Amino acid sequence: MKTKHHILTYALLALSISASAQYGSQKKADNLFNKFAFADATKIYHHLIEKNFNADFATRQLADSYAYMRNPDSATVYYKKAVQQDNVPIDYYYNYAQALRGIKEYKQSRLWLKRFKEAGGLIKKDRYLKDNDFLNSIFNAKHHYFLAPVNFNSKYSDFGAFEKDGTIYFASSRNLGTLKKHVYGWNHEPFLDLYTTAKRTDSIVNHKSKIKGDINSVYHDGPLTISKDGKTMYFSRNDFNKNVLGKDNQGVTHLNIYKATLVDGKWTNVEALGFNSNSYSNGHPALNNDDSRLYFTSDKPGGFGGSDIYYVDIKADGTFGTPQNLGNIINTNKNEMFPFINSENALFFSSDGHAGLGMLDIFATVTDDNNNIKSIINLGVPVNSSKDDFSFFMNKDGLSGFFASNRAGGIGGDDIYAYNRIPQLKIEGSITDATTNAPVPNAVVTLLDSNDNKIADLLTDENGHFEINIDRNTNYKLITQKDNYIDNSRTVSTKGIESSVTSIKANFVLNPVAKKEVPISELYPIYFDFNKYNIRSESTAELDRIVDLMVNKYPYMVIKIESHTDSRGSFAYNDKLSKERAKATYNYLVANGVNASRITEFNGYGERKLANGCDGTKNCTEAQHQLNRRTQFIVVKME
Repeated sequence: MKTKHHILTYALLALSISASAQYGSQKKADNLFNKFAFADATKIYHHLIEKNFNADFATRQLADSYAYMRNPDSATVYYKKAVQQDNVPIDYYYNYAQALRGIKEYKQSRLWLKRFKEAGGLIKKDRYLKDNDFLNSIFNAKHHYFLAPVNFNSKYSDFGAFEKDGTIYFASSRNLGTLKKHVYGWNHEPFLDLYTTAKRTDSIVNHKSKIKGDINSVYHDGPLTISKDGKTMYFSRNDFNKNVLGKDNQGVTHLNIYKATLVDGKWTNVEALGFNSNSYSNGHPALNNDDSRLYFTSDKPGGFGGSDIYYVDIKADGTFGTPQNLGNIINTNKNEMFPFINSENALFFSSDGHAGLGMLDIFATVTDDNNNIKSIINLGVPVNSSKDDFSFFMNKDGLSGFFASNRAGGIGGDDIYAYNRIPQLKIEGSITDATTNAPVPNAVVTLLDSNDNKIADLLTDENGHFEINIDRNTNYKLITQKDNYIDNSRTVSTKGIESSVTSIKANFVLNPVAKKEVPISELYPIYFDFNKYNIRSESTAELDRIVDLMVNKYPYMVIKIESHTDSRGSFAYNDKLSKERAKATYNYLVANGVNASRITEFNGYGERKLANGCDGTKNCTEAQHQLNRRTQFIVVKME
């Protein structure tokens, strides 16, 4: 893989009723995001924010989506909100800085880059001065692709792997096992043929493995793409049709695209596509998700230079429209080639005209609401290297596939590399009633980090089931709650879980609150002074009475403590103050003889549960505010 001419002529070869529905929307948005369908994902993340459902997470995802779509105006709006969140990953400082540069807020950008570095981020001191220095971010980025061995490579060129229904198709110049070899003058290797194998670990793939039918000729054949129903193939071949070798005015034979159909297990009825020419090359066809459009590479006149990527619509009668250039977001004055469309219609391609790590790099595209291409993403290492990296393919699962490279350490000139993307890990489980074993729907499941900071809330569905995406190598805590049940919790660790694992289980059993009459009326609230959390002297009498009830009268009674504030002060401050009041109350009861295990929870709710309408929208007396500065005692179990 040395020059454009080489590539094109030798091979050419990317907590309400609706809460359950909102959680389903979040899963859908996350799946779209992970498959590069950012435009569709943004709509759902906006909806989740409007419904205040896991809004912090949706805000971060929305900011990233706009950044990938090269919309810094919108990205900065949501990154600004993201960086104000508690415990936000420090990468968002960097992302915010980058988005600010896109709207020419350079001073603010440098401040956030500085904050990123001070928080422990890896970055060059003068990074913000170098607009084109993306190498640092590429090499320091978290790897999503991991290489897997391919045993069927040869000492010759192998590339263009395409997997369909358990069969791997690929182009190779090996021609092993034949006595007569037609040799290509460019590198004295045999011409390319198309081969098949059942799995990437196969080590013996020779002339007996050539694709069945009329595809392979005495000149270059491949690579290929196959329709979703498996009955139609499009493939590259030198301009050689009906035993006639086409040439241009200079005597050069170019690549053309051909079509074939599957008949009784063999590919036949080969025909050249009508938009081919003997004056320029068309090659490496790729179908979109519904087989309505064919993408390909061409160096036809009128492009941006080198080879460009085009598409042509496939009409209902099987004829083709007029080829259209994909435009200058994709195409440069260099070489763009090897298009591939994944199951979400995201385009992948190779280019030596965009900023990359070496020669050809593999890129993915980002589109807007109207499916217009907005920007590209470099896939980074280890997919890309300092050499040529091309012919990217992704399976329908979005987690595995192939690409080719002539990087150091290979067997031949071009080798096929398999990759696995580490899949998103999720935690899922079911909540059941301890007495009836029936599912518990609409139970609240709270996911917290190892420092008890809340990450997200979700509800169980009608089957008591829940699931949520989580990170690997991280510790979490899950708390399950439901009215008339005793809360349950557990810690969960994803450390040491193998990359092939996509889900871990966390099932819960909830014990119903005893239906026996309970002395709720006997437990009265205690009150606090404004902006204070120490126990007032007049409150000790009630606390001592509760101690006596729990120790002497109701020795099996279990309670939980809920503390509150009035509406004055900031929301965050009131949360903190109420937690201090709950802690002070808990400490008093335990210090005076109540076994700590009989207090299942002591928590603060700030101003969330006001006892009256004094929410700041009307004038209230001090006596009315006093009713809100309280700790309440909730009986959750009697025996």
